[in-house]
Amino acid sequence: MNAVVYDRYGPPDVLRLEEVERPVPKNDEVLIRVRAVAVTRADCATREANRRSGIAIAIISRLISGVRRPRQRILGTELAGEVAALGAAVSEFAVGDQVFGTTGFSFGAHAEFVCTRESARIARKPAGMSFEEAAAVCDGGLNALWCLRQGDLRKGERILIYGASGAIGTAGVQLAKYFDAEVTAVCSTKNLDLVRSLGADRVVDYTQEDFTRNGETYDVIFDAVGKLPFGGCRSSLKPGGRYLATDGLRNLLLAPWTSRIGDKRVVFSIPPRYLRKDVLFLKGLIEAGKYRAVIDRCYAFEEVVEATRYVETEHKVGNVVLTINGGGG
Repeated sequence: MNAVVYDRYGPPDVLRLEEVERPVPKNDEVLIRVRAVAVTRADCATREANRRSGIAIAIISRLISGVRRPRQRILGTELAGEVAALGAAVSEFAVGDQVFGTTGFSFGAHAEFVCTRESARIARKPAGMSFEEAAAVCDGGLNALWCLRQGDLRKGERILIYGASGAIGTAGVQLAKYFDAEVTAVCSTKNLDLVRSLGADRVVDYTQEDFTRNGETYDVIFDAVGKLPFGGCRSSLKPGGRYLATDGLRNLLLAPWTSRIGDKRVVFSIPPRYLRKDVLFLKGLIEAGKYRAVIDRCYAFEEVVEATRYVETEHKVGNVVLTINGGGG
């Protein structure tokens, strides 16, 4: 089979298409023929060993992924495709089932085929949804769901979502509305209409207005892009307010500190713990018409370097997806 591989850490150019051995499902695994797969911020960070996050995070990243070179040559986590083969003990899926989900930190989805356990975070694809749309569900959806639940977002609370037009942000807006919160979304001028269409009650154009200086306060501030430090928005939190982080060593250190001192706290823990029931939860919202995946661009499988470069501009809207084996669905 063809797969995107990399043998050293570095820029997008270290990625290349190579023919590798097709995996064989174990007793409790399904083999998925991948039709579409997302290119995510996590893929990019892992490929470069988190170089942009500073020396401490880079060292931790290499200890996990491989000190001198990557242990897992194939990236990719968020996928959609068809069940191609079954292990002998698999009973819930059948060959030909259309599925979507995530391989998590096992990666391996930037390939024509990938194996995953039957009990892993996969589910049958929502009816009427293309493979590309399904592959775009889990990256932002699971991240946002994890953060909002960690932050204990409650009905009627006011939440501000910073970076509301990205993969996590577009998911966060929709999920926060589902949880009956009052949503203020912060994004650039060109994405204001998009976030309104996702349900935001109010939008703030960060190129025209600094939300930290308009006197408004919130129960929850959700930094969906990792660019808004706690110290920079603390004054915009109500007493007892929560700041939800998606990455950053500083936030890992601040979380236990602020839980003991002061009345405003940082909520952040790693690694996130996604469950199969979370994928099924998102599927239910999609089928009920209460959630949709936002896709910026789709690229052919062999255009993975170009797709990755685009993700690293940090200006993508929603998700970027690679189409494999024809996509569609």
